[in-house]
Amino acid sequence: MEASQEELISDIYNLIVNPGTREWERSLLVAAKNSIEDTANLKNQLDKLEGELRPLALRNNLTPDVADFYLKITGESVIHENGIPLKHLEVDQAYQERAIFAGGCFWCMVEPFEKKPGVISILSGYTGGTVSHPTYDQVHGGYTGHVEAVEIIFDTRLISYQSLIDLYWQITDPTDALGQFQDRGSQYRPVIFVQDEAQRKIAEQSKQSLSDSGRYQKPIITEIKPAATFWPAENYHQEFYKKQPKRYKRIKRARNQFLRYQQLKSRLRIRREAKNKTGHD
Repeated sequence: MEASQEELISDIYNLIVNPGTREWERSLLVAAKNSIEDTANLKNQLDKLEGELRPLALRNNLTPDVADFYLKITGESVIHENGIPLKHLEVDQAYQERAIFAGGCFWCMVEPFEKKPGVISILSGYTGGTVSHPTYDQVHGGYTGHVEAVEIIFDTRLISYQSLIDLYWQITDPTDALGQFQDRGSQYRPVIFVQDEAQRKIAEQSKQSLSDSGRYQKPIITEIKPAATFWPAENYHQEFYKKQPKRYKRIKRARNQFLRYQQLKSRLRIRREAKNKTGHD
């Protein structure tokens, strides 16, 4: 559905007062607002604004909410309403649970889980911090104590929490407390946020089994913490792998290369230790 004139003007006003809008973006929006008020020619001013934003939009350098507005004025559809898909809000209490995992950049945490049968919806967001309604820039700057995370709604008849935990260990580095892969900083540290005692027990037992397996030479430092308020990330970040497939593939490739290298080192070390043990017997 095409946005109405009133909706677009309201969007411009909201972006101007939005603390997440950068100053240069705000200056363009203020100029557009003043011109619209002076001339009442919305289309011409939106065309001018689109042209001014286009160079940064093409390089993915707009802040998330301004990026969403750019998609709206260029006729692109916005997948999520207010950043949250409806299917994520309609929870069947009898057969559905939530799981929250932090494991580095949330762009790379969606696709592996979303492809699993039984996963209903995944939302990227921020949790574990001290600031309400954090923006991407605030979290990325490490100012709020939040981590980037994904909130998963899954059907317990089709997939178990244990299966999600097993996958989580496969796609993260549980020995790195200072970030994940190429993403450095406390906002990327690995954390499992549990909803209840049942999830806590599964997570703790799984973590202990991983530690006992000898797969990692370094200690397993992934935290297990009670779930806190989950703040949805801006719409730009939702299902990023679908919106920016080329950029996502580059990030995913680097992440997978590190994981394969880490797994190879682990196998070689275990074989070497087994050989040394046999030689001493």
